[in-house]
Amino acid sequence: MTPITQRIAVGLEYDGTDFVGWQVQRAGRSVQGVLEAAVSAVADQRIGVTGAGRTDAGVHARCQVAHFDSHARRTPRQWLLGINSNLPEDVAVRWVRHLDADFHARRSATARRYQYRIFERKTRSALLRHRTWWRRGKLDCAAMTAAASSLLGERDFSSFRAAGCQSRTPMRRLTTVALYRADGLLHLEFEANAFLQHMVRNLVGVLVEVGRGAAPPAWAAEVLAVRDRTRGGVTAPPQGLTLMGVRYPARFDLPSPDRSRN
Repeated sequence: MTPITQRIAVGLEYDGTDFVGWQVQRAGRSVQGVLEAAVSAVADQRIGVTGAGRTDAGVHARCQVAHFDSHARRTPRQWLLGINSNLPEDVAVRWVRHLDADFHARRSATARRYQYRIFERKTRSALLRHRTWWRRGKLDCAAMTAAASSLLGERDFSSFRAAGCQSRTPMRRLTTVALYRADGLLHLEFEANAFLQHMVRNLVGVLVEVGRGAAPPAWAAEVLAVRDRTRGGVTAPPQGLTLMGVRYPARFDLPSPDRSRN
């Protein structure tokens, strides 16, 4: 009898500091690579893992979502404990679910939520160097919020994509940009149906230019309109960025990005 294959979804968090990014590459340590090794050890078979998104080198995740197929008979708790016991300290699985075969970590997702954190102080922080972008002066949140409002909606984000971005279309639907200060940090949150390569970091770069007074709020709309990456601001460094969570249709009953902060 042919073993029945099950589709397993996992939610995981990781510190991206020492990774080349999510995706397996020719050289370097990837999140996908260490996760596949851990899952394969528990399943006692070689397993490939598909993630909801490809975070860059140095980018963190509070709740990345991935799936894999296996005919190994394990309970969710056995998968959870077994995978975590085989993962390095900078990656941890938070939850495991058995799902129907029509679930796909990337294609089933309806939205992704990212958070970018900026540390505003005259002196640098030794403790926050891998989790924030250090800026020496206070930024103007009101001006940044005004600039961000012109970016919402279904837009052509060519001005905010990396030169090597492989997406077939620059069109994305940005539904949320929120700025607030908490715990001594400036937080910028973004939610969209999907993001282009470096899109969040390039958005942050433009908003910071506005926030420090180097450009008016209307400049963000101008950058968007020209559809030319060379006309935008700097690309914010990766260490301030965290994938907070991925949103799926309710029928899959998976944790939402709104609950992924806990």
